[in-house]
Amino acid sequence: MRLHRLEVEGFGPFRSRQVVDFDAFADDGIFLIGGRTGAGKSSILDAVCFGLYGGVPRYDGGEKRLRSDHCEPDDPTSVAVEFSTVAGRFRVTRSPSYERPAKRGGGMTTQAPSASLEELTDAGWVGRAARVVDVANELADILQLSQEQFLQVILLAQNRFADFLLADSRERQKLLRRLFGTERFEDYQQRFDERRRLAEQSLAARRATIEARLEEAERIATDAELWGDSGPAAGGATTEERLETLQRALARAEYRAERLAAERADAEKRLEAADAALTELTRQREAQTERDRARAALAALDAQADEIAADRRRRDLGRAAEALRGVIAAARRAQAALADAERGESEARDALPAAVAAACRQTETDGDLPPAAEGSGDVTRLRAFASDLTRESGAWQRAAELEQRSADRERELAEAEQEAAAAGERITALQAERAELPGRIAELTAERDAARRAGDRAEDLARAVEDARTCRAAAAEVARLDDEIAAAERRLAELTTAHAEAQTALARLRQRRLDGFAGELATALVPGEPCAVCGATEHPSPAEHADPVSAEDIADAEARRDDAARAERQAESRLGERRAERAAAAERSRGLSPSAAEAVLETASAAHAEAEAAAERALALDAALARCTAQAEDVERRQTEAAQEQAAARERLALLRQTAEDAQRAIAAARGAHATVADRLAEAGAHIHAATRAADAIEDRLVRETAAADADADLAAALETSPFGDTAEVEAALLPAAEIARLDDRITQHAVQREKERGILLELELLTLPEEPIDLAPATAAAAEARAAWIAAVEAAGRIDGVNAALAAAIDGAASEHRVSAADTADYETIRGLADAVAGRSGNTHRMNLETFVLAAELEEIVDAANLRLREMSSGRYRLQHSDALAARGAASGLGIVVHDAYTGQTRPARSLSGGETFLSSLALALGLAEVVTARAGGIRLDTLFIDEGFGSLDADTLEIAMRTLDELRQGGRTVGVISHVEAMQEQIPAQLTVRTLPDGPSVVEAAFRTS
Repeated sequence: MRLHRLEVEGFGPFRSRQVVDFDAFADDGIFLIGGRTGAGKSSILDAVCFGLYGGVPRYDGGEKRLRSDHCEPDDPTSVAVEFSTVAGRFRVTRSPSYERPAKRGGGMTTQAPSASLEELTDAGWVGRAARVVDVANELADILQLSQEQFLQVILLAQNRFADFLLADSRERQKLLRRLFGTERFEDYQQRFDERRRLAEQSLAARRATIEARLEEAERIATDAELWGDSGPAAGGATTEERLETLQRALARAEYRAERLAAERADAEKRLEAADAALTELTRQREAQTERDRARAALAALDAQADEIAADRRRRDLGRAAEALRGVIAAARRAQAALADAERGESEARDALPAAVAAACRQTETDGDLPPAAEGSGDVTRLRAFASDLTRESGAWQRAAELEQRSADRERELAEAEQEAAAAGERITALQAERAELPGRIAELTAERDAARRAGDRAEDLARAVEDARTCRAAAAEVARLDDEIAAAERRLAELTTAHAEAQTALARLRQRRLDGFAGELATALVPGEPCAVCGATEHPSPAEHADPVSAEDIADAEARRDDAARAERQAESRLGERRAERAAAAERSRGLSPSAAEAVLETASAAHAEAEAAAERALALDAALARCTAQAEDVERRQTEAAQEQAAARERLALLRQTAEDAQRAIAAARGAHATVADRLAEAGAHIHAATRAADAIEDRLVRETAAADADADLAAALETSPFGDTAEVEAALLPAAEIARLDDRITQHAVQREKERGILLELELLTLPEEPIDLAPATAAAAEARAAWIAAVEAAGRIDGVNAALAAAIDGAASEHRVSAADTADYETIRGLADAVAGRSGNTHRMNLETFVLAAELEEIVDAANLRLREMSSGRYRLQHSDALAARGAASGLGIVVHDAYTGQTRPARSLSGGETFLSSLALALGLAEVVTARAGGIRLDTLFIDEGFGSLDADTLEIAMRTLDELRQGGRTVGVISHVEAMQEQIPAQLTVRTLPDGPSVVEAAFRTS
């Protein structure tokens, strides 16, 4: 993988668009990224990582401050990285999530993160993906490196450089797991443990089942007394022995079952014979009883013959009389209806008014009527009178309605007059209101325009307030940083003194160690054995070891010296950062003191508040002006409506007056000689009702006379064909329907029952049964005795059959489960062995599980690759060693790294190395790790490498070694970028990328190439 180009805008310390052309450094092969502390050197690597992976390693677990603090609200934030792999040349562009001004409605809104991926083809740049998730998926296939792998093999970020070397086993295991993706081995371990647990549970359950079935079988055999003389298997017997004993008990149960089955069959035969004899005697005894009953019943039925004959005669007469009941009732109803009709006619004639009677007589003399029955002429005259009067009164009905609404018409007329007058008054009032509005509108317009001019300065004044706030905050920050810088300078002086003291103490210990080497060698001399220095076997005057200094004392002093140096460097770095922050804050404060900045802020705030108040007043005046304008339009509209209402009221008044005059003329014509039209209509209605009632009564009487004559004729004809002489005889013979049905049922039932009893008696007489009753007691006792014997035999056979079946089932189940458990036991032992081996249990004294074993193999290869470079860097003195020593506190063994020192021939922890030694060892280990990781990722070629680490901790000789190593890295076309502010490196590396801070705060990137 090779990086070609980086473009950043609004990212980190970079506000404006900055471009880094990595291809420009390809000829040199190595370039330096320099600049003052805090300028943004590491932000270049942050931008590369963000562009490729959407994340920044320095912000892991913290606030992701990707957008530049120097950006204005409308400034964009984006990162574009152009790179190439074996798959081609690509360009990825990303933008993080940040706050920006909303396009509508004011305020701020969150800009969603975005990403796009392009590929360079013959036709130019072609889009591959345009969503964040799609870009991530595409890059995973193209890069073939995770972000963690990228940070370990390409971008060796600050503060993470020596993590791998100095990490403990747990931390190193986490890092290697992420790099090599060995989580699957942990999954294998969990699956094996789960299989072991399931197999163990299954085996335990099967063994429990076997024991339960054996115990059940032994309980059944004990309850049934099937053990014989031997008894059950003794305690501690094996499963096979217990099964063998139970098989013998089962054989005894089967023999007992055969014997009891034979006894049950004999008892069943005896029971069948006794039941058959009892059944036959019972049948004969029942036949005797039925024969005697039939004889008595037939005699009783014959004694009722006379009563049945009388009932039959009474029933027949009742049926004949019932046939005449309806004819008699119809004749009587017709006579009663005729009498009612005659009374109604008389009453209707008497109720006729004299005027109606006179009018009907006048009609009789006016014309000839056709001949009809008595009274039919009166009906015709009465109906003609009612019809004529009904037609005449219909014309008066409209006049009566007009007469009834006279009061309403007068009220409507008065209301119309009032509406016309009110409309005129509203028109006058609206004209006066309209004349006042133009002056008010002109006054509000002038006041509104003045407020607008004052409020238009609010936005400019708001920016002035914000600038004043920034200035005040910067002035306060300058004061705070002055105190922090003074404290940091004091702390740096203290740490510098401590470093010097630690260096002096180390030098003294080393001198004491050299001075005491003779005494130290003398302590190892043994009489008779050769001296390690001169080879003599006699040691007449060995030196004394009066002031012993061990290698551990030297190592402890070196560690204290290194800690003091590290603390001094950190204090120096913090002091530089505070000074840079103070310079930036002083520039933002414009040289003002906190009190002066506060006064500027108060003045700007007051002016801004006045402008905002004027803007709010302008809005209120706008609303008031709009209301006045709307009021003028409303007055105009209401005046038009009032004029329309006045015209409509006048038109309605004229129409109502004309309608009232027409109604009075119609009422006078319809009233005639009566007081009101209603009185005349009431009188006409009464006459019509009386005439109609009389005509209806006469017609009803004529109809009833005809019906009565017809009913009398029908009754006379019916009596002639009946067995009765008159209606009195018919009424005497009438019976209720229920009584007739009862008599009929009794006659029929008597005949049927007599025939039935005769048939039963004839059949029983043919059996020639004895007259004396048969005794059933002896046969019943014999049958009961046989049944009791049979029940006892069945119960005994059933019990032994149940015991036999339950015992056989328990034995078969136990035997079957026992056979299966043997195979389950073998499977369980195999699975348990595999699970323990994968998890590092049982005989694994190093507690190294499968994943750790794989990672240990990878670590061995990494250490071998690192030693190839460390041997050259340390002139053969140091060599890293993979350690599988037992780890403390339960950690997995096999992931340790120690350092072998060729000068002492001893190994020691990596943490005992000095700062420069740690740097060289970490660099060698990082390069070895990079080679192994890229090999595991498919042999990816790494054409670009970045190192961001403290070269300032190296002395001149170590720095020279590091430079030679970096020079070797650029061989084969590789480009190496180094971040450092060490002057020696700036002198040795001509190609440089400088990050410089501008006076107003943001940083810019500048490329420079010096000739060597």
